[in-house]
Amino acid sequence: MYIAVDFDGTIVEHRYPRIGKEIPFATATLRRLQEEGHKIVLWSVREGALLDEAVQWLSQHGVEVYAANKEYPEETPETAKHYTRKLKAEVFIDDRNLGGLPTVGGKPDWGAIYEMITKGISAEAFYSDHDEEPPRKKGWWPF
Repeated sequence: MYIAVDFDGTIVEHRYPRIGKEIPFATATLRRLQEEGHKIVLWSVREGALLDEAVQWLSQHGVEVYAANKEYPEETPETAKHYTRKLKAEVFIDDRNLGGLPTVGGKPDWGAIYEMITKGISAEAFYSDHDEEPPRKKGWWPF
């Protein structure tokens, strides 16, 4: 499975353009997913030297990204038949998604992310099974 993962606010705390502290168990979970055969694609607003810095930080923490801000390592606008920045990943992990990162006890929980991916369950099913309330994002209005 191709898993696209954001960096700032998802793997590390928001400190852009600096690199914040790791969110607990983020790299351990990503390493485990890699060991199970999943491809990790870094999908970030970072570009150039800042993107290289994030890729290097991940490598130093044992996570080798398959590609960064592209679908495969060799992809360029010239080599891709229909080049687009939109990835064809099966899963996107991002703190800015609808509902934010899964939480347990109000804190981002990479164990919940791992469980949802490996068991193929929705966030709704996860929270139902664990008697937790889904996180509420600040500024989101009930529609």
